[in-house]
Amino acid sequence: MGRLKIERIGGLAGFGLPGSKLKSTGEQDIEALSAADRAAVEALFHGKAQPQKPGPERDAFRYRLTRDKNGQDETVEVPESAVPPAIKSCVTDKLM
Repeated sequence: MGRLKIERIGGLAGFGLPGSKLKSTGEQDIEALSAADRAAVEALFHGKAQPQKPGPERDAFRYRLTRDKNGQDETVEVPESAVPPAIKSCVTDKLM
């Protein structure tokens, strides 16, 4: 299955957006995830996952997930509430 590249973006400080001095990134082997987390990630890429909290949140983080599928990058951007904790825990902040 490969690796999942993870970026946390947005929030009050605009993490990871153009001009930002702070990048929040991580990577995770998809095979190392539990079956439930793999299913949750798959649902995110198919647009079937629902945020746990209804409605838009001001200054909330979003997660950009990228994986290699059939030799091409596939990317999805989802609200923080839809991302499994195992994925969130892979992200570290770096000052640029």
